Amino acid sequence: MNHLHQFAFQFYPYIAVAVFLIGSWARFDKSMYTWRTGSSQLLSDRGMRIGSNCFHIGILAILGGHLVGLLTPHWLYEPFITSSQKQMLAMVVGGFFGALCFVGIVILLVRRLFNPRVRATGSVGDTLVLVLLFAQLCLGLISIKVSSGHLDGGVMVLLAEWAQHIVTFRAGAADFITDVSWVYKLHIFLGLTLFLIAPFTRLVHVWSIPLSYLWRPYQVVRRRQATLRYGPRE
Repeated sequence: MNHLHQFAFQFYPYIAVAVFLIGSWARFDKSMYTWRTGSSQLLSDRGMRIGSNCFHIGILAILGGHLVGLLTPHWLYEPFITSSQKQMLAMVVGGFFGALCFVGIVILLVRRLFNPRVRATGSVGDTLVLVLLFAQLCLGLISIKVSSGHLDGGVMVLLAEWAQHIVTFRAGAADFITDVSWVYKLHIFLGLTLFLIAPFTRLVHVWSIPLSYLWRPYQVVRRRQATLRYGPRE
């Protein structure tokens, strides 16, 4: 069991990230025109706007919170906020955006599974991605409930030490989370798995953040003029 734990939380993160980076580069290089989400809004826009907006706003906030919360060294925030206060802040903010994301992904998943037009033109990969994201989000929300049982911030510090040891290529990362709840472990493992499969699914579009849309000019669309017809020449 210890060997499995070491593989999952010491070596698997590097495998997942390596496949994510190399696989994304290879897909962009070899199959540039598949680098898209394959939007189904033209088939049916019912629920698409609210579902997509709730999901994307929620997921971006959650990812940003994870990056800041896990990768900020303890000594950097300790003069301003305690570990316990940081945990409470993470639970409140994470709970709000997690609930927002949950509403969005439920709408998108129901649409994908039960809208005949969307289901007929979708792929197994599209549905699998939504199911995995839904499972990952549920684990995250469950972890908030688990965190309420230990509000001293100790587990959060251990999770942060694990993440910081991984990104700085230090040994012993897996040892920090040996005794944490299975919810946290499964949440981490599934998150890494999403990175692993991203280059082969629609998740690859996380690289294509459309920032240029903020300053590009509006498209000018003109009505096509009728073709002039001329009679036979004399």
